[in-house]
Amino acid sequence: MTQNRIYLSSPHLSGNEQKYISEAFATNWIAPLGPNVDGFEREIAQYAGVKGAAAVSSGTAAIHLALQLIGVTKGDTVFCQSFTFVASANPIIYQGAQPVFIDSEPETWNMSPQALERALLHAKKEGKLPKAVISVNLYGQSAKMDEIVSLCDQYGVALVDDAAESLGSYYKGKMTGTFGRFGIYSFNGNKIITTSGGGMLVSNDEAALEKARFLATQARDVAPYYQHSQLGYNYRMSNILAGLGRSQLEVIEDRVDARRAVYNRYVEELGHIDGISFMPELAGTKSNRWLTALTLDLAKINTTPVEIAQELAKENIEARPVWKPLHLQPLFDGTKFYFHDKDQAVCEQLFETGLCLPSGSNMSLEDQNRVIEVLAETLNKKNAISEIA
Repeated sequence: MTQNRIYLSSPHLSGNEQKYISEAFATNWIAPLGPNVDGFEREIAQYAGVKGAAAVSSGTAAIHLALQLIGVTKGDTVFCQSFTFVASANPIIYQGAQPVFIDSEPETWNMSPQALERALLHAKKEGKLPKAVISVNLYGQSAKMDEIVSLCDQYGVALVDDAAESLGSYYKGKMTGTFGRFGIYSFNGNKIITTSGGGMLVSNDEAALEKARFLATQARDVAPYYQHSQLGYNYRMSNILAGLGRSQLEVIEDRVDARRAVYNRYVEELGHIDGISFMPELAGTKSNRWLTALTLDLAKINTTPVEIAQELAKENIEARPVWKPLHLQPLFDGTKFYFHDKDQAVCEQLFETGLCLPSGSNMSLEDQNRVIEVLAETLNKKNAISEIA
């Protein structure tokens, strides 16, 4: 008999979503904008500790708007973390600009301040500093924000704090996503809270956020008819989806606690295996542990992340290798890349050895034990085959 599917990160409803959705239908606020959108923006801003927020259709849309507001345009360069999902960098291309990719460092797996400093120094010498830097908080772990913010301030470059995966995570007591001129959250179906699809742009620059809302609603001028003086986008979140978000936000701390508990159980049951290392948590930070990620020492374990994911798939368990670095993607072939240390590409090493395990906040203890059992059996089998060979 086929066992139930265990997903990498499935939606987890709070049970209160219908209240907000019903109110939207009862008041006929089913189109974009409305009380739920206003409420969700206000509540996210309050939770994150910023002055304002703009609810949009995706995290990608939020990044795009941030770059537009910063003034990124054709011929500009934007520095972006290489070890991330392609959505972090695609908006650079939307604006006609050129991405430059920055390596990760081992303590957070996120943007290397060492590589960033080298890239900024080279750019200054060439007389072409980037218009923006996009740092990412991968799998819920904050980057080294003190160093990154300091470098951006030193060179006068705007910072976009991509916290698409890290809502509910903290760096030295401050919420991730609030360290740049703009911050980004995502509410995709697999995120720690979801609106099915959606995102949020946050900032302490309320005038810029008002401009973002204008651009996100097709840049319609104030006029008695439809008039447009600027290029706009259809990026606003619907009132119904914002209702989902408000309900989800009510339980965000429970979701963080649940995912951290999932991570801790994996460490307790698998951490003793020689050759496995789990994604670290930087001192002074708190990760939401959106996904539990680990790396394999390929000198000690005779298998690869892809092979393990394939073995888990045979048991109806979804696992996934970590992100393929953007500088290795065919889309960005030939793009400049700055190593963490000389010719050591930390993100390439992580890609070769990294694996994400099922981490949903609604995953039962029984399901997690099943993942642990299958993973342990797979590792034992692969290593036994290696010894026989």
